[in-house]
Amino acid sequence: MQQIPLGRSGLTVSEYCLGTMTWGTQNTEAEAYEQIALALDHGVNFWDTAEMYPTNPTQPETVGNTERIIGNWFARGGRDRVVLATKITGKGKLVRPGMPITGASFTEALDQSLARLQTDYIDLYQLHWPNRGSYHFRQNWDYKPRSNRAEVTENMLEVLQAAEVAMQAGKIRAIGLSNESVWGAAQWLRLAEEHRLPRMMTVQNEYSLLHRPFDTDWAELSAMEDMPLLAWSPLATGLISGKYAGDVTPEGTRRERTSDLGGRITAQVFPAVSAYIGLALEHGLDPCQMALAFTRSRPWPVIPIIGATTMDQLRSNIAAAGVTLSPEVLAGIGALHRAHPAPF
Repeated sequence: MQQIPLGRSGLTVSEYCLGTMTWGTQNTEAEAYEQIALALDHGVNFWDTAEMYPTNPTQPETVGNTERIIGNWFARGGRDRVVLATKITGKGKLVRPGMPITGASFTEALDQSLARLQTDYIDLYQLHWPNRGSYHFRQNWDYKPRSNRAEVTENMLEVLQAAEVAMQAGKIRAIGLSNESVWGAAQWLRLAEEHRLPRMMTVQNEYSLLHRPFDTDWAELSAMEDMPLLAWSPLATGLISGKYAGDVTPEGTRRERTSDLGGRITAQVFPAVSAYIGLALEHGLDPCQMALAFTRSRPWPVIPIIGATTMDQLRSNIAAAGVTLSPEVLAGIGALHRAHPAPF
C-alpha cells in the first residue's frame, strides 16, 4: 500500500481510505475492530467518518455512534497510527435541525466530535455538504442553482475564520469539502488566499465507473489546485460487484435497508453493471478491483474510500491497490462509459 501526500495538506496517507459509515448499523463494534486490524496490517492508515454516521439507515438515535466506536478504539491506544477525517453535517433534519454550517456550529460540532472520538485533534475536518444545497445525491436531475452570492461568500468567510481559530488551537490539521461544486470550491480557495485563511485541501464527492461527473471541470480544478478527490462509493454501493444483478436483494446487504440504493436502481443500471462485469471477466479481473484500480488511475489526485460489511469484501478491496489496468482494459472502460454514460 503506497503512502502518498494528501494534496498540499502536509499529511501523508494510504492510497486507499477506509470508510466507516456501516460501523454501528451493519457492523458491530467488534466487527469494526476486526476491519481496523486488517486495514492497519495492510498499511491503510487513512480513515473517513462523519458526525452523522452510521448510515443504512441514518437515524436520530444512532447519530454519532460511528465516531464513538472509533473513540473507544483510540482509547485503547493507536491514535498516532491513523490519519482521521470526519465531517460536520450540513443543514438538515438529523443533527442541529435546520441549522446551516456557521462559525459557531463549526466550533460546536468539532468539539462534540473530538469528545466522541476521544482525541485532541482531527487530521482532516470536512464540510459534509454546502449550506446552499447541491446537485449531488441524484439532485442533479432538477438542480436549481442559487444566486445569493454575497450571502454565500460571507458565510464561507465566517467558516474559514472559525477553522483558523481551530487550527491555531491544534484541534484540526487540515480542512476539506464534500459534495461540493466547482464554483463552490473555487470560492473557498479564493477567499482563503485573499484573507490568508486555511485552504480547503480535499473534496469528497461520489465517483465510480457508473457515476463520473467529476471527469470534466472538477478534474481540471483538482489537477490544477492539487485538491485530491476522496472518492466515495467507488463501487456504486456494491452494484459493481454484481450482487444485485437481476434486480435482487440479497439478505444482509445495503439494499435490504435502502431498497433503491439512494436512487441508483434504474432501468439503465443493470445493463451497465453487466457490461463492466463482462469486461472484467474477459480480462481475468475481479470487477470490484477493476473499478477501484480505475478510480485510482485517474489523471488527477484521487483516493478511493473503501467500505465493507464483511472481512472478505475488505480484504479484496484492499488488494485492488496491487492491480494495474492494461491499456486494453482502460480502452474498454472508455467505450463502455460512452455506451452507458449516466446509468443513474
